[in-house]
Amino acid sequence: MHRRKGPFVTKKAIECSQKGRVAVVRLDAESFVEDCFADTSYALSDFCAEISSKEDVCVFAILMNAKKSFTEGKIGDAWESTGVPSPVDCISALQIPVIIGMDGYVLGEDLELALACDVRVAAPESYFGFPGIHKGYVPSQGGTQRLPRLVGKGMALEMILTGAVIDVNTSQRIGLVSRIAKGEKLNSEVMNMATEMSQKSPISLRYSKEAINKGMDLTLEQGIRLEADLYYLMHTTRDRSEGIRAFQEKRPPEFKGT
Repeated sequence: MHRRKGPFVTKKAIECSQKGRVAVVRLDAESFVEDCFADTSYALSDFCAEISSKEDVCVFAILMNAKKSFTEGKIGDAWESTGVPSPVDCISALQIPVIIGMDGYVLGEDLELALACDVRVAAPESYFGFPGIHKGYVPSQGGTQRLPRLVGKGMALEMILTGAVIDVNTSQRIGLVSRIAKGEKLNSEVMNMATEMSQKSPISLRYSKEAINKGMDLTLEQGIRLEADLYYLMHTTRDRSEGIRAFQEKRPPEFKGT
């Protein structure tokens, strides 16, 4: 666990909890206190470390109110120069699926955080972009690598080199956002998806995520081999046996993650 320097002053900006098998973080930019980004980063890092060791958590949901940006134009080289843990690194290191719901302006480092998640849901009045080019800097938390893998090289180049900010409909069309949910229904949409996902086998969830993420950097042949290896490993688990029994007995499975 990380040790925080100074008082923790962002309790309203970040709230961490667990609902069933879903870990939940609420990020509220409206309550964000200037110059307390480090405290929020430590809190999120600590929570990620906590849920990584908990067997009863198999999905992570992030609910982001981004009516104003958390980080855009504020932090510069904060992670590198101060040793503050990067929220992007903490999220991307998780083996469990991560779903994020976004409402507002998801720009710069906020977008890099969203790109580190697995599923992105947004409210209709949401906007996305890397406007840093206008201020003389470039993405520094994986944006230049994750964005083209998600939307393609051409669109990523256009977004980053022009600094254009795109609306939610364009974001869905290019694959940056998978779902659009009305503002008042955004959180429930994310939580319903996370809850439904959490009822699946935790091992199946992790293996599926691993096969897709690692397979993106492999040749097709290598990716298929990785998929086959994980498929056969799944056959050695109790969850796989439980899935078969539940199907035969026509009942919901009770997966334990073993």
